[in-house]
Amino acid sequence: MTSLRHNGAETGGPRDAYLDAARACILDLGWRRTTLTEVARRAGVSRMTIYRTWSDMRQLLADLMTREWTEVVVAAEADDEDSPGRTVVERLVDKLVRTVKVLRGNELFVRIVELDPELILPYLLDRRGRSQQLILELVEQALRDAQASGDVRAGDPAAMARGLVLSAHGFVLSAHTMVDDDVSEEALEAEMRVVLTRTLQP
Repeated sequence: MTSLRHNGAETGGPRDAYLDAARACILDLGWRRTTLTEVARRAGVSRMTIYRTWSDMRQLLADLMTREWTEVVVAAEADDEDSPGRTVVERLVDKLVRTVKVLRGNELFVRIVELDPELILPYLLDRRGRSQQLILELVEQALRDAQASGDVRAGDPAAMARGLVLSAHGFVLSAHTMVDDDVSEEALEAEMRVVLTRTLQP
């Protein structure tokens, strides 16, 4: 998949310092107890400095989640050079599986799911978020490239990308409900690879 490094994932500057402070607050206190005033205190700036950038915590959280999930995708695709002998489909599936695993283990994501899962519901039931849209665009372009070389089956790459992302949602959010003494997390990951591979193969 095309790199996200120039698509909003860069860090540095005061805005990122404020987002870092907000991230630390949410990890320590949870969403409900985090305020713009507390973010300002942790960032070492005045409350008005934060208010000039975000009018409320929901706007700040949207920017924080966009940055966080974009960095997750960057981390998941960073090791793409480690297995040059793999097929195009295998490499694409590897990236998708890594993205799911890194996101599922991300400490901010885990904290939100544990304490404030309702924050994620709008992005599952009502609308796509910015990071979801970026992921869709990356997957769609990767599918177009792979179709052009004959490595991925024919089909509408936009619809295919959305189907892949919808499949991944279940493995990100609900995999833990399917793990027990009979089926391990590793077994589910293997099944995810089978599902994605057979979806993409010509």
